[in-house]
Amino acid sequence: MTARRRPALAVLSALLLLTLTRVAAAEDAPPFRLCADPDNLPFSSKSASTPGFYIELGQAIAAKLGRPFVPVWEPTYIARRAVRTSLLEGRCDGFAGLPDEPDLLGPRLILSKPIVTIGYALMLPQGIAVKSLSDLASSRVAVQFASPPQSLLATRTDVETVTVLSPEEAVRDLTERRADTAFIWGPSAGWLAKTQFGGAYHVVPVAGPHMQWRAAIGFRSDDVALRDHVNAAISELGPATDALMMKYGFPREPALALATVEQPNPGVPVATPAETPRGATPSRQTAGAEAPQLGDADAGHTLFNENCSHCHGPNAVEGERRRNLRLLHHRYGDDLEQVFMTTVALGRMTKGMPSWSGILTLEQAQDILAFLRSVQEP
Repeated sequence: MTARRRPALAVLSALLLLTLTRVAAAEDAPPFRLCADPDNLPFSSKSASTPGFYIELGQAIAAKLGRPFVPVWEPTYIARRAVRTSLLEGRCDGFAGLPDEPDLLGPRLILSKPIVTIGYALMLPQGIAVKSLSDLASSRVAVQFASPPQSLLATRTDVETVTVLSPEEAVRDLTERRADTAFIWGPSAGWLAKTQFGGAYHVVPVAGPHMQWRAAIGFRSDDVALRDHVNAAISELGPATDALMMKYGFPREPALALATVEQPNPGVPVATPAETPRGATPSRQTAGAEAPQLGDADAGHTLFNENCSHCHGPNAVEGERRRNLRLLHHRYGDDLEQVFMTTVALGRMTKGMPSWSGILTLEQAQDILAFLRSVQEP
């Protein structure tokens, strides 16, 4: 061996040793466990081919921290409850997609710097421009039940709203010409437009009260050091984060101010940034007076026995506690309506509950809910 080659081999050996040392250190480091929903694209998914924005961002953060990444799957039908039963009980280190609100769950929770701004958006056919609410006059607009867009458009007599249970149902109404545009949860609109319609629609975020907000990663209050390290990683990942948003179809245009601040009609349900759609949101509130309880309990009784009794028992009488729908109020209290409507719209496939969106109408779901309210046990 020549004298010239010996130093080169020594350098290569040193580099190999350093690499192996770093790999071993990463393997020995505790994992960065991120709680996320297993079926909530474009945010998160168990699918290896499309893991979602939060999962890929979590992987990038873990790499910056020098730690392996482990997703902890937690359905987010009610995000506050999910945070309590996962993050605050130590099952994960961070919870992705919480609203950037310091008092969200009191002193037990701290938040990272914001990772993304999300909210509601208009999904419009190409060639259609909307710059104000007046541009929606004489239009049929698909809106999600109990959402801020529904509350906003309830103040208009010149717009016909088509109320749906989910963004997917709204997009179906749009593509099948039952609606002219959809005013729905923006990330879902962007993802559907990107993956299913090849540029036939453009998605424009809408500014206004309860329309847009920033999402962050939540941590237990005693994990300040971890939160700070994650914040440093988020700052370094700016361009990569933007690329992930583009990959998953997040609306990127500046938010459009359709109107000045308008107060919804009293009694019309309205969601707040810490409330409703999956991706960054917990329970439901109403503006003004208590929202009226809708639905016909007698009609709902018939619908229930026709559609639901094979799993939940005739007349909602079921001995197995987890399927007993007479205990919904006992389990969920004031969140009963949100849990019911979300579950009907999205299903809970891991528990054998299919989605009924497109099978039951909104009015039929409200009738069934009215029946179930009438038979709740203390």
